[in-house]
Amino acid sequence: SAFIKTTWASDITGDKVALPHNSRGKFGQVFRLTHKETGQVYAGKFYRARTSKEKAATRQEIQLMNYLHHPKLVQCLAAYDTLSRVVFAPSIAGGELFQRIVDENFEHTEPTSARYMQQILEGMQYVHKQNIVHLDLKPENIVCVDTTGTQIKIIDFGLASKLDEGKPLMVMHGTPEFVAPEVINYEPVGLETDMWSIGVICFVLLSGESPFQGNSDAETFALVAAARYEYDEESFEDISDQAKDFISSLLKKDRRLSCTEALAHPWMVSFTPLTRGSTKSLNKEKMRHFLARRKWKVTDEK
Repeated sequence: SAFIKTTWASDITGDKVALPHNSRGKFGQVFRLTHKETGQVYAGKFYRARTSKEKAATRQEIQLMNYLHHPKLVQCLAAYDTLSRVVFAPSIAGGELFQRIVDENFEHTEPTSARYMQQILEGMQYVHKQNIVHLDLKPENIVCVDTTGTQIKIIDFGLASKLDEGKPLMVMHGTPEFVAPEVINYEPVGLETDMWSIGVICFVLLSGESPFQGNSDAETFALVAAARYEYDEESFEDISDQAKDFISSLLKKDRRLSCTEALAHPWMVSFTPLTRGSTKSLNKEKMRHFLARRKWKVTDEK
């Protein structure tokens, strides 16, 4: 092989599971690949594609990646069909965004958080214009382009689907803390389903806490289905009312903001362009606990 394979930030894309409809989740392992001659770093996704159905699903993801071209989306450079299928993505050596944020040398403020959210929205605005829904937006699927800059990319289109007019789409998989109520209730999903997940990501980004995390998946599902969450006074004491309004406009059972509307929200506009140093650094301790819990859970389920 022309590549050296080492463990990526966490060596699996996350805890996608079958939601309460007796179906399985879709898994793929992601590793850091270093080209032996050039030293360039890639992300390689190794699929468990043994059956014809699994291989068809893998090909669908590759086709979607080849169809979508935007600076905020990961691109497929090559795909190889061996015992498992490998997708090489462009150099994204910075690892997962949330892992990067908890580094002691990394500045984490409300304005920097707004900038990351802006990039996520820009990428998903393009995806949604193609009438494609991602269906698995979560922290593990937001990665940094390099180890020093602030540019991010959205990865993992393994659950993504194109929406067909007049043909309702219902799914039976996702990541419990980040799926929308309509997924849990097995109701038709749409572009607004991704907007809910973006709201959850923003909540965690600013507070380090997961808004719907229960003591079990069943409890988490119940909280999501009821859209029941609260802004902990301590966790949000340094967060603006505009930011909380932004989150609230996404974590609704219906009438959520679209990407275009979210980009025009006062919170986004107030931090565009990014004004550095305008707010104090946010506490990272709760996010460290969040990441540790997520990593433990994924390892436990492997």
